[in-house]
Amino acid sequence: MSGVIQALALLAVLLGGYGLKRARVFGSKDYKVMEGVVFDFTLPCAIIYSFSTNEHHLDMLWLSLFGIISSLIPLLVIYASSRHMQIRNRVFMMLNGCGMNVGNFCLPVITALLGQGASMSVIMFDIGNSLMMCAGMYVMTTSLLHIPQQGPVNLSNVGNIAKLPYRRLTDRHARWLRRRANIRNVLRSFYTSVPFDTYVVMVSLMVIGVRLPQWFASFFGPISNANGFCSMLMVGMLMDLPASVEDIKSVCSVIGWKLLFGILLGLAAWYLLPFEPMVRKAVVLVCLAPTAVFSTLFTDRVLGNAKLAGFTLASTGILSLMLITILNELISI
Repeated sequence: MSGVIQALALLAVLLGGYGLKRARVFGSKDYKVMEGVVFDFTLPCAIIYSFSTNEHHLDMLWLSLFGIISSLIPLLVIYASSRHMQIRNRVFMMLNGCGMNVGNFCLPVITALLGQGASMSVIMFDIGNSLMMCAGMYVMTTSLLHIPQQGPVNLSNVGNIAKLPYRRLTDRHARWLRRRANIRNVLRSFYTSVPFDTYVVMVSLMVIGVRLPQWFASFFGPISNANGFCSMLMVGMLMDLPASVEDIKSVCSVIGWKLLFGILLGLAAWYLLPFEPMVRKAVVLVCLAPTAVFSTLFTDRVLGNAKLAGFTLASTGILSLMLITILNELISI
């Protein structure tokens, strides 16, 4: 029962963030402040706190590999199955239908439901997931659909084509410059992500056998405890209602894909991962994660439609919160 109450409290914070925005206490762009607080402050502290308080070993890197697979397969399947759809719809589904909002959604939710002992499993999964979220899904989507990576592209006047025509540069030096620019953009997406940098440092310390001193837990604990509240508030502030029936259909398509892959990946995690039941249960719950915050950023970068991506994030977040809570009660270990 306490897990249900915890989930309801997080849902109340999420809805409260949206309500305060509707009441004009927060502006339409104020979520960027909370985004900075979560990504650059509370989430990295939560990662450090989990590494300093929980047992971890190199075998848990299998969870990171499973995290990569769990984000990569949906992207490729959506790309293949949407080959007869318009390019705008393909972009939206590929960027929002794959990947998982783990660090600032599943981590606080699952920690509230299962306790701090489950946070390490969630974090190790998110290390692999972050490789796709920080840059991987954006690079793969734009590359597969031949979309320039320089900024929003007007795709409304290209007709019913499924991808843009590929334009091969004839000049050898120009091709080299484009490749170098693309590689620099990818690397920048990784090293400017504070959570990803924190993951790299913590995993490096784990590999060489360095254990964090106890005062780390005492110092980062209070900040880590704020991650759940700040994350749910940010998701609520991101929420905006869809503008048309077409937008609702796009959101429903993403929800359908998320549910399908959530079920399949959850079954794979439960029956295939070689870990104890508590670890597998945590990963199963993570598989029901909502759309990633990076999906909103990348959708805005390619399509210039952050509002619809924000509504997708919030709606899948509410659905995920309910499903995770129900599944937590059903899986007894």
